[in-house]
Amino acid sequence: MSGHSKWNNIKRKKEATDGAKAKVFTKIGREIAVCVKEGGGDPNNNSKLRDLIAKAKSNNVPNDNIDRIIKKAMGDGDKTNYEANVYEGYGPCGVAVIVETLTDNKNRTAGDIRHYFDKFGGNLGTTGCVSFMFSEKGIVIVENTGLDEDKVMEDIFDCGASDFTMDEDEIEIETEPSDVGAVREALTAKGYNVISAEAMQIPSTYTTLTDEEAIRKMNLLLENLEENDDVQNVYHNWDMPESDEEE
Repeated sequence: MSGHSKWNNIKRKKEATDGAKAKVFTKIGREIAVCVKEGGGDPNNNSKLRDLIAKAKSNNVPNDNIDRIIKKAMGDGDKTNYEANVYEGYGPCGVAVIVETLTDNKNRTAGDIRHYFDKFGGNLGTTGCVSFMFSEKGIVIVENTGLDEDKVMEDIFDCGASDFTMDEDEIEIETEPSDVGAVREALTAKGYNVISAEAMQIPSTYTTLTDEEAIRKMNLLLENLEENDDVQNVYHNWDMPESDEEE
């Protein structure tokens, strides 16, 4: 089983506040809208849409909201076009950061991202400056309800996954990015409660921060990036202390 750090050390946990939930709804809604415009609004014929609907439901997005987003994106009235962009840079003390965005105004988003890096002790870099430190992997998280490890191993490999780690509450399953949807569906069919399933950027090495000011600025950089509606995902190689992970 792999020894890479837990998923919530890579992608910060979202706070369960109403404000944070609204942000999550907005971000997932934007992903769904782009997906529908690219591949159609029928999840039976659009596997990516099927994955996003599952992601939305795991984040407690109401079914009515999901249906409304799909119908709007399928209609002629929605003229908003979102463009995907990826930004790379360094946080305090050289922490590697990747920011994935979906925006209808690239100049606005680029200015915002640069401002956050400059303000909180980092600097925005060029394409490729940190991405070589990461590799894309599919990560599926399922609930651990006191499951037998041997049975879990048998099921997981039967579902096409490549690796897994277990703790008291969760099982982290690794797979190919293109297999995330199939593995999620296979595990669900076997009765597992899938908490999340998506492709993620996993760092090969981690950076530890010990200076309190650097830690404060790194937290603020991540918080400001994630508060921005145009930002879909933030990945980094900061080896976050437990207290920061759980805040």
